[in-house]
Amino acid sequence: MRLCMVTTFYPPYNFGGDGIFVRELALSLARLGHYVRVIHCEDAYRLGANPGDPGLPQRYDDQGVDVCRLKSSMGPLSPLLTQQLGHPALKTRALAELLEDDFDVINYHNISLIGGPAILSLGNALVKLYTLHEHWLVCATHIFWKNGARRCDSRQCLQCCLRSGIPPQIWRYTGLTKRHLEKIDCLIAPSQFTADQHQQLYPGVPIRIIPLYSRLEPSQEIISTWSDQGPPRFVYSGRITASKGVESLLETFTALEDYQLILAGEGDALSRLKERFAQYPNIHFAGRLDETALIQLYSNATALLFPSLAPETFGLTAVEAMACGTPAIVRDAGGCAEIIETTGAGFVYRQDNELPALLHRIVREPGLRQQLSELAQSASRKLYTRQRYLDDYLAVIDELRRSRPTAGEQPSRTLQSHN
Repeated sequence: MRLCMVTTFYPPYNFGGDGIFVRELALSLARLGHYVRVIHCEDAYRLGANPGDPGLPQRYDDQGVDVCRLKSSMGPLSPLLTQQLGHPALKTRALAELLEDDFDVINYHNISLIGGPAILSLGNALVKLYTLHEHWLVCATHIFWKNGARRCDSRQCLQCCLRSGIPPQIWRYTGLTKRHLEKIDCLIAPSQFTADQHQQLYPGVPIRIIPLYSRLEPSQEIISTWSDQGPPRFVYSGRITASKGVESLLETFTALEDYQLILAGEGDALSRLKERFAQYPNIHFAGRLDETALIQLYSNATALLFPSLAPETFGLTAVEAMACGTPAIVRDAGGCAEIIETTGAGFVYRQDNELPALLHRIVREPGLRQQLSELAQSASRKLYTRQRYLDDYLAVIDELRRSRPTAGEQPSRTLQSHN
């Protein structure tokens, strides 16, 4: 097949996990013999990049994927116009030309700054998919983070945008999104929670649930390196921002001197939190880690902690930890709790004051960590593998292709909403 992935961010021009996942999917499909083109917006990355970030590599191996990195002569103005208009704006012609090729499938991912809803009408592939990495279709903040301070509890979107420092998007109050979503054959959601959020606003678009998978593939020898000797070691991996609940997690560990907390990742709250908690010897900031270092971090941890305050679409770091035989303790926030409910490989908590008891339990209850580790490994092999994702993904495409009307028939959206 000929497939095209459309996304705002793509390595090395990316923040967070959506660009990494798109690359992993693109490479996996290319290895199966499919032609894969990726179109992304380099200007969007440069708009959000910290001037102090290390430089990007001069050469980057795209490993058989045809990567088209779009740049406008107007630089950051291009994604800013897209954000305001919900339209590709300055990149319309380039995108139209790249998408007019004869594709079997166009899969849109994070389109917030590369084209907005209007990009969904570009291209004439037999099958059009939209993968929900964030809640952008239903929330201007992408993450249901209200007023830049707390989890969203009611829709006050215009006020929230102003208080969050997000320029209001007038197109969100028109029929623009619904009109262009009519071009999409299926939304792909990583969790039931995410599917439900989008089904409420867009009931006419079929949705399939395909959980994400870990790109980490540790050997059994590495997984077996965990030991209960020495101080218990808990890890957090992800963006270090207010919505992730990292600060409350750090506050919890200030009263747990015998337990180590290691945080891997970067974000806008990193420098402030490093300074605030510098006096606590049991708290360590590891920064951004490559895959090998991340596998070692997970494998040697007592448990992964996932304290997100904003509702997550899924909770990929919990699945990454489970692939390394490490259980997870997650806050009940969106799709991440579904992982624990499905596998039993950890615990779910709601309030900060519930967390210490769970930490003590996994440390002090004989054999518990080993039992949870076995559940994590078993679930990882059965539910969260690359092969499982590809099988489900290609099955959806095949079903949509077979459901196409023959000459003279009317098109119909008959795909079931849930898997």
